[in-house]
Amino acid sequence: MSHTFFPWKDEYSVSIPEIDEHHKAITHMLNTLYEAFLKNDHDSRIGGIVEGLTSYARYHFATEERYFMMHRYADRFAHMAEHAKFINQVEEFRNDYAARKTALTYKVINFLRDWLIHHILEEDKKYVPCLSERRTLV
Repeated sequence: MSHTFFPWKDEYSVSIPEIDEHHKAITHMLNTLYEAFLKNDHDSRIGGIVEGLTSYARYHFATEERYFMMHRYADRFAHMAEHAKFINQVEEFRNDYAARKTALTYKVINFLRDWLIHHILEEDKKYVPCLSERRTLV
């Protein structure tokens, strides 16, 4: 029986299809890493996951930030600071991987799970009213 570690739920939606798809892709990376962890195949997968996460997060954040600028989201700079913290943490994971530090998979899994829950449900939900209101005005 297959078990998804972090299933996508409708409550995570920010009602912007492009951003929701990005969040689903990051969720998929988390679930892929967790599945590799269960199969004891994570040592061979963690490097690729961390690299993929680094590049995908930059792509995703650039997309969100483009929406912030287009819609003049008032709290964009605070939100962008959260993005920078995420990138710094993922860069630290890259460095840990290069240094062959142990327990990296566990750290990445927990970080991503906690970040997805907090960032989407708290931080991203803050911009939904602004982006939704501005989309109806355009």
